[in-house]
Amino acid sequence: MKKNEEKNLYKLISSVIKKKSAELHEPHFNNLEINYLKEAIKKKSVSRKGNFVDRFSKKIKYLTKAKYVILTSTGTSALHLALLALNIKKNDEVLMPSLNYIASANATLYCGAIPHFIDVDEESLGIDPIKLKKYLIEKCFVKKKKCFNKKTKRSIKAMICLHTFGYPAKILELKKICSKYHIKLIEDSAEALGSFSNKKHLGTFGDIGILSFNGNKIITTGSGGAILTNNLKLAKTVNHLSKIAKKKHPYKLDYDFLGYNYNLSNLNAALGLAQIEKINYFLKNKKKLHERYYKKFQKIYYLKIFSDNKVNKSNNWLITLVLKKANKKFLKKLFDYTNNQKISTRPVFKLLHKIKYLKKYPKMNLNKSIDLENRIITIPSSSFL
Repeated sequence: MKKNEEKNLYKLISSVIKKKSAELHEPHFNNLEINYLKEAIKKKSVSRKGNFVDRFSKKIKYLTKAKYVILTSTGTSALHLALLALNIKKNDEVLMPSLNYIASANATLYCGAIPHFIDVDEESLGIDPIKLKKYLIEKCFVKKKKCFNKKTKRSIKAMICLHTFGYPAKILELKKICSKYHIKLIEDSAEALGSFSNKKHLGTFGDIGILSFNGNKIITTGSGGAILTNNLKLAKTVNHLSKIAKKKHPYKLDYDFLGYNYNLSNLNAALGLAQIEKINYFLKNKKKLHERYYKKFQKIYYLKIFSDNKVNKSNNWLITLVLKKANKKFLKKLFDYTNNQKISTRPVFKLLHKIKYLKKYPKMNLNKSIDLENRIITIPSSSFL
């Protein structure tokens, strides 16, 4: 690698976005958001109930083709509800990639369950199905349609599959493995609204999928998320839990059991409706941005730009560069230099098994995740760049 290569990369990024400064991913607003918010405020429909909640959820349903959509306050609360609906309890083990955002591990711990970290592959940045299959053969056994960890004797009840940066994991292969071992499949599609695999929207392959509408996602409600499922029983459970498990009654306040105040407000949904009505525009712009980056970076010998394959269609949420060889020193120089120049670049998430309070939990050999940790660069990806 040449001297001052971090400065050359900075110049390439700047030449594509044609800006002196850029965040990693910013929301894209116009008067539509303002008008819908004004309407919600004028009608004083700013809390749980209101027409924007219904309209927004219908738009998500139309895009994803999920039978049931339940809006939530955050993507993390959606993950928590998904685990609860699947009856994940204390000491159940939940498989998840270590190369992952913290929400999966936190939501699992909220249930008193045990995160169990597994590896990813370089082709998808998602869970490696080949390595997972070998690991389960070696480390687990099935008894009475339940999967158990040979070492801990605990039940391995679920797996959370992250579609990293909006790029589809090898979901069909992973679904087959989960079915064989009687493991419930949760798709963490927080970053993947508008992403498809085999012409099917991510988050609709497993038992439950989740979305996030945080301020940095492809569309935003400020703070918010959603549950996707085709299972009526799961949908009813999630919906009830998200509304504090309140019994139906015109005025009495009574509750079935422990519930959670995890609903999305009508005010947030008003923002979300304006955003999702422009989703095709955002997706088109982000595809063009990826193409411009690709032209600039395809001749750089020491890295590749992460791209779709024939069966996948990504939303290009965070456009991602991957060094051909791990280089921790170069990444630090690059991140320091570009961010000092007000061009936001970021590494991949800190691996979950390296986080202090998560170090004690079970894990497989994570050599590919450890390798990729020092190879991944995310670059400015906002839809208006």
